[in-house]
Order: sequence, then structure tokens, then C-alpha cells
Amino acid sequence: MRTRSSLNLLGCLLATAAFEAGAVYAQNAPPPDHPSVTVKGQTYTPRSILARNMGSDADQTTQFPPHKVIGNIYYVGTKTLSSFLIVTPQGNILMDSTYERNVPVIKKSVEDLGFKFSDVKILLGNHAHGDHQEGDAAVKQLTGAQVIVMAEDVPALQAMKPGGKEHPIDKVIHDGDKVTLGNMTLTAHLTPGHTRGCTSWTTTVQDGGRSYNVLLGCSLRPPATISPEVAAEFERSYKYVRTLPCDVQVGDHGAQYNMLEKYAKLKAGGPNPFVDKANCFLEADIEEAMFHAIMAEQAAAKK
Repeated sequence: MRTRSSLNLLGCLLATAAFEAGAVYAQNAPPPDHPSVTVKGQTYTPRSILARNMGSDADQTTQFPPHKVIGNIYYVGTKTLSSFLIVTPQGNILMDSTYERNVPVIKKSVEDLGFKFSDVKILLGNHAHGDHQEGDAAVKQLTGAQVIVMAEDVPALQAMKPGGKEHPIDKVIHDGDKVTLGNMTLTAHLTPGHTRGCTSWTTTVQDGGRSYNVLLGCSLRPPATISPEVAAEFERSYKYVRTLPCDVQVGDHGAQYNMLEKYAKLKAGGPNPFVDKANCFLEADIEEAMFHAIMAEQAAAKK
């Protein structure tokens, strides 16, 4: 009965993919294409950052080759929307379900790596936007996983009801709480601004006889208009995230950690390119520069 139900659900998800594909961007209309900032010789605008993160409709739904990032952490997302599988002897953790229409893609990536999707016991998320957590209900239906969310994102998640389905919330956590399964413990760090409950996760993994600090970062991208309250959140988050231990940084969009370039190096062999301590906070540098540029524009407009 469980298998038949799972197959039926997968069929429904695939059938409704075209209907649900209307939202190209996570935050509706694209932002103005100003200001511009230059970080390490690369120039960025709000639109270029958003386009870099999201890509095309096809990029958002097309399977990217699933691969080992480091230790027991694997990439199972699409070309531009990240999803990570964290494997333990007592079952697995999935980070970010992305859009509901992508759940069959994530399931296939998990299985292509040789794991069972039904072994997902815990579902976590980075932040309450549809391109990262819309698929939570579908993953819950297919696996029975416990859905754990940050308290500040609960209202936004409760309003996220693809196909009218209630958003599952099994456990609410707070800044500094830990999630443990098997031999893995992840610590939740509240890094708000992009959403009220934007959560960056840290953990440690063993690889090649060494221990590495992994940062699964939440987006630090500011909106086109920044309120004083949100500005205060970003100011704190930019400082706080840089205090987190990091040898390997990944994000909720592959572009936030140069996934394409690093994956190409991974395929070529040699040292693991995802071990990149020197660039752990490059994304924070880019987004903070944009934040200050937007704030300066806002201040100038009021004069």
C-alpha cells in the first residue's frame, strides 16, 4: 500500500509540474538593476545576482549530477536549487526540498547515489521561500520524515500550501538548537534578513582521515527595499555568519559557492575543490556590499 501511494503521489507531482511552473523567481518581480557593486574584480547588480541564483525555468527543475560534496554529505538538487542528503547509519537527513515539482528529481538523485529515499528521517530547510521549502509536504508524504523548522519562519511556512496542502511542521527549533541523527549533529544558527527565520547550519564531517567544518549557509541576499528592522537583522547576520567555523561552504543555490566550477574540478580529480576555507565568506562579502549600496541609495533618495 505504501509503495502504491508513493507512486501515485509521484505521478501527481509530475502531472502538475507545468501548472506550478509560473513563479520564476522566489520573490516575484525581479528587482531594479541597480546599484552595482564590485567584489574581487567581479561586478554584481541585484538582477545579476538573482539570475545567477535562479537560472532559467529549466535550470530550476533539471537534475544536476548528484555527487559527494564531502564526507557523508551529498548534493541531490537541481542545476540552481540546492538540496543536500546527509547520510547516517540510523537514516538520512534531507536539507531543502525546493519546489514541490522537484521532489521526484531529488528522489531520483538520492536513488542514483545508491540510497533509499524512504530512509530520509529528518527534513530541514534553510528558509521559508517556495524554491527551498515548498516541497516539504510531498517529502513528508513519501518518507514520513520529521519536518523541523526555525520558529521565526513558522508563519511564512504555514502560508505555503502548494495544491492546498497544509505545510507540515513536526518540531520547532530556535537559534543554537541542535539536530542529531545517528553520528551527525547539525547546529542551527539564526541568520535573518532574507527571511525572518533564515537558518545557516553547521556540522563536522570526517573525510580522508581528517575532520572538516561544513557551513550550509542561508541566503544573505537583501531585498530591493530594506526596512529599518530588516536592516538591523542583516547587520547582525553579516557579522555573525563570519564567526561560524568553516572549511567547506555550501548554500541554498549552487551559485553561492561556485558549484559548477568546483564540480568540474571534482570530476577532473585531484584535491576536493569544495574544501575552500579562503572563500567561505565570499558570498557574505558580495551580499553585504550590495546591502550597503542599497542602503546608501535609499538614504540618498530621502534627501
